[in-house]
Order: sequence, then C-alpha cells, then structure tokens
Amino acid sequence: MASTDDASASAFVVEALTALDAQTLDMLGALVAQSGWNQTADDWALFASLGDVHAARDAGRRIVASGAVLPMGRTGAWISMILVDPALRGQGLGRAVFEHCLRQVQALDRVALLDATPAGEPLYTRYGFVPLWRLTRWQRGADAAAHPAPRPEPGPLDLLAALDAEALGLARPAVLEHLARRADARVVRHAQGFAVVRAGRVARHVGPLIATHEAAAAVLLADIARSEPGPLFIDVPDDRALLREQLATDGFVPQRGFVRMALGEPVPRGQTAFIHAIAGPEYG
Repeated sequence: MASTDDASASAFVVEALTALDAQTLDMLGALVAQSGWNQTADDWALFASLGDVHAARDAGRRIVASGAVLPMGRTGAWISMILVDPALRGQGLGRAVFEHCLRQVQALDRVALLDATPAGEPLYTRYGFVPLWRLTRWQRGADAAAHPAPRPEPGPLDLLAALDAEALGLARPAVLEHLARRADARVVRHAQGFAVVRAGRVARHVGPLIATHEAAAAVLLADIARSEPGPLFIDVPDDRALLREQLATDGFVPQRGFVRMALGEPVPRGQTAFIHAIAGPEYG
C-alpha cells in the first residue's frame, strides 16, 4: 500500500472503472512501474473480474492514482493497489482513492483488510485500522544454478482452496483459481501443503504458501528456490524463524516490511500458523 497526504484532491475525479481496455491497462501499468511494484495486467484483470478498480483521473482523463477492492468470503474485503503518480504525490490523491475504496467496503458491510507498508501504517491507524501481525518481503536475485521446473496443469484445486480458507479465515477459491491457472504459473504440492508461483513485472512471486507445519513450508521453499532460476519475491510472517533460516540459505534478503491491518468486526480468524507466505499484499 502507498502512503498518502492531506492536501486537496478536488481537481481530480475519483471513479470506479467499468472496463479495462488496453489504454486503461497501460495507464494502470505505468502507475505500477513508477512505484516499482510487481503487479501485471493479469492482476488488474483479477481485480476487475472479482472486485472493483478505482482510479483518479486528471482533467485530460489520464489515470493518476489507483486503488482496488476485492471481496473475500462472506465478510471480508481487501483494499490494495493505492498508487499515485510520483509527480502528483502530496496532493491527497492516495487518500481520496483510499476513501473511495473504503466507502465501498463499508457499504457492503464487510470488514476492511489490507497489508500496509511502514509509510502507510500511520494513515490507516488514523482511520481506525488495527494491526494484526507483521510480515516481510524477501527477495532473491537470479540463480543460474537453479533448474527450471516444468509447469503442468495445476489439476483440481478444491482441497488446496479448503486449506487456504482454513488458514486465512476467508474463502477465496476464485482468487486461487485465477492465480494458479495463469499461463505462467505453477502449483507446487507436498503432502502437508502447497504453494503458487506466478510471474510478476519484476520477479516471480511465491505465494500463497500454505502448510500445516513450518518444517514442511521450509521444504517447499527449498524445492521452489532450486527450480526457479529467475528473481523471486516472497512475503513471510515475521515469526517464522525456521523459514527465515531457509530463506537465508536460499539466498533471499529482506526488502521491506508490511503489517496486516483490519477495520471492523468480526475480524476473520483463521489458522494463521498455516500461512507461511501470503499471496501478496494485494491479495492477503
């Protein structure tokens, strides 16, 4: 999530996007690239098909800020992709789009959830969001010693979706299907867990990684690291000591922190001990 400021954004129009044509995707992609984020056109398509994309436009109808709302389960909704054109930061655009997203979530009578950066956390705290737990993005550069794995069809995902819902406290089978069945994705399965690996703009993203035991998650991670020669990102809860050791062994280094936050009751409570990597700050 991006940080926002208090200045007026009255010169801009905030709206929900009804369609994502090629021009709109190009403008949204430019915001991602300007912020150094990892999302692709596939991610915007997921938000548009399963949720809503919000944007602020300038007088020339250029998209200069964005946000997304993704309902999950019966009670939750994820807010993410709060991005602002770097040349226009400090004018309240991020706040305006975020408030647009939050009003939608509250109108749906859902609990608002998000993964905030350290810069964004103070803002969301002022809106009443409370921290749940902290996590860190780890990154690894390209590894020439890794051998690319085949990417077979992911097969049935019902059991994986059930384990994912138990871990998160919210069912999101359609999100999992969208991530796992992308042409560039693969699903890595072990007896006690699974992980999805998918392409990103900057690096391939590992997540979600769901396993009933941390030791099983570490084995999954090691297998993935050995079979992915390109750069990797993974977002791991901070209390996973064994997984941190495996990350260091596999050449990962910390990039930045996030904090999971919620606004509203009841906050979804799953088996968070099963979550060893989130699907990404845009998906939870």
